[in-house]
Amino acid sequence: MPATADQQAVLDSLADRITPELRSLTAIRRDLHAHPEIRFEEHRTSQTVQDELTRLGIRFAAGMGGHEPGKGTGVLAHLPATADAPGPCIGLRADMDALPITERTGKPYASTSPGVMHACGHDGHTAILLGAARILSQTAHRPNPVTLVFQPAEEGGAGGEKMCRDGALTGGPDGTLGPPVTRMYGLHGWPGLPMNTIATKPGPLLASTDEIRVTITGTQAHAAYPHMGADPIVAGAQIISAAQTIASRNVSPVGSVVVTFGVFHAGTAINVIPEGAELRGTIRTLDAETRELAKHRLREIVEGVASSMGCRGELEITEGYPVTLNDPGEAERVLETARGAAFARGAEVFPEPSMGGEDFSFYANRVPSCFYLVGLMPDGAGDVPQLHQPEFDFPDDAIAVGVEMMCRLALS
Repeated sequence: MPATADQQAVLDSLADRITPELRSLTAIRRDLHAHPEIRFEEHRTSQTVQDELTRLGIRFAAGMGGHEPGKGTGVLAHLPATADAPGPCIGLRADMDALPITERTGKPYASTSPGVMHACGHDGHTAILLGAARILSQTAHRPNPVTLVFQPAEEGGAGGEKMCRDGALTGGPDGTLGPPVTRMYGLHGWPGLPMNTIATKPGPLLASTDEIRVTITGTQAHAAYPHMGADPIVAGAQIISAAQTIASRNVSPVGSVVVTFGVFHAGTAINVIPEGAELRGTIRTLDAETRELAKHRLREIVEGVASSMGCRGELEITEGYPVTLNDPGEAERVLETARGAAFARGAEVFPEPSMGGEDFSFYANRVPSCFYLVGLMPDGAGDVPQLHQPEFDFPDDAIAVGVEMMCRLALS
């Protein structure tokens, strides 16, 4: 549906209204960067968000998204529509947590928390949503109610699922903070895309993220007499190797599955075959059928290979994030929105899904949603730091396009 004259006037003024806010939003982003907090510990970050929402006069609920209801650091805010006949309620989400990584950027605003840094750009995401809150709260013509979700614990804590549990999509803990969310949007900075390019795709964009733990029990023996024991290290090595046949022999060549082991613990001395070994890793897939197949085959491999070598193998699977599945209509809306955004330098369909994971998937499982990527690669840059690397820093030049995209989607 084409924009009304009032809507178009608001959209046309966004760039001019965002520009004067960028210095302050950059200061907020750098302050958050200097004071990173890991999952479920985002107390200072949450307070920064609450202080800004209070200053703007925006209603909000805090204490959300924790291990237990009412004990988290998540914040849910709501802006009512100004129209007599409001449109659908739009949800906008930002994640707030940092990672247990020692920063090596050398920036003057580098992390002041030893061993913790914003290596995934959530400082930028939070600053962007606060910027959108500023612009939208000062917009006289808001055709849609807007819910702002400041979420903790994206990095392995399933904060998105816990925010949904606490009412992020249904008007808050008591249901009075706005109507239910009808459609939802989230963004992520992406160093592999040119600066301020917007990219997304319909269907699966990011993978499911199940965690695996293999326990192998053998028989301890002297290293010189392996025939008198059952070696769990050799069994573990064979399991790792055999697990790769899930991708090469059990899933279609055009399908997608990753089985990766990142931890192998065993032994205490070079001349002792230990009694046990532990493997830990992840299974990544892009659809439910492949996800279940991979789990089933890995269990068969663990138990069968271990048994064939005189050991006992046990597999424990912890279900992780679902596939991040973009609604086709909302993906097209995001791309069309980017084509009209003043700060965007292009819109493109992301060529293929990433096997990374995102707990935005919990929102997308409940309402039509789109997760999109914002390019962070500076012009002329070659090799730039990637997400989760100690040299990564969310570039301030991407704040403006993030704010504009969120505002345009809220007003569409």
